[in-house]
Amino acid sequence: MKARQHEPQVKALLVKATASQRIGLLAQKGVYEFHHHIHLLSQSDGVEKVAQLLKLSKSTDEVKQRVLQILKKYYDAPLLLGKRIILLTAGDEGFPKPIFIAQRHYCFRLYAAMDCIFIESDSTLHIIDFKTGKSAFDRRQALVYLLAARYLYPRYQVVASFYNLELCKKSELISVTTSELDCLECELAEIARKHQQDLQNYQEKNSDFNDIFPPNPGPHCRFCPFHSICEFSAFKVLSPHQIVDNSINSD
Repeated sequence: MKARQHEPQVKALLVKATASQRIGLLAQKGVYEFHHHIHLLSQSDGVEKVAQLLKLSKSTDEVKQRVLQILKKYYDAPLLLGKRIILLTAGDEGFPKPIFIAQRHYCFRLYAAMDCIFIESDSTLHIIDFKTGKSAFDRRQALVYLLAARYLYPRYQVVASFYNLELCKKSELISVTTSELDCLECELAEIARKHQQDLQNYQEKNSDFNDIFPPNPGPHCRFCPFHSICEFSAFKVLSPHQIVDNSINSD
């Protein structure tokens, strides 16, 4: 995405959201609207009112039905109700301000777009990342949030967790020591340095893209916004006549 964002095919796909991305964005915005208009959590038509705010009627049937189910589940069991929320994003704010991190041999910018932060009763700062679908929670993402919190909220003890709005499933609480954060910061600095070098190598010789950024096809291709233009994609969208042919063959 970073290397080829200005190429016409890639640029065109970047402005479109897949169904999965759309569901995630609307689910996040739904939680935001419930707490921005907190009275809706106690109104019998609260779900319908939030659906109107999200303009769900303009979405596809798949997106509309799944998001409605998410809104109903959150209405029945609002995770954040009564919490001391200090940050709750709508999901459409764009890139957050960068955090400048200086290592001895390298400086880099860290971007950490957090969904929600609230303060627990023991004054611990709790970062929650909302998920939808069936994808597994990725601990590495939580570690990035914990590192960002070191700079944004230095006075607090911080934990992070994930919550799947569609499955109503919580992850374990994730926390790290100061020394573990130090190691993580060094590791991210090295990743950032290598990434910048890879981008420079690609700019010098763009025919080497697949060597510089090796393909990694698999089930995750199904959710990648670039599978339609990727020769290595493990997921291909079938045309209507292909679907019919496959159905006939399977019979």
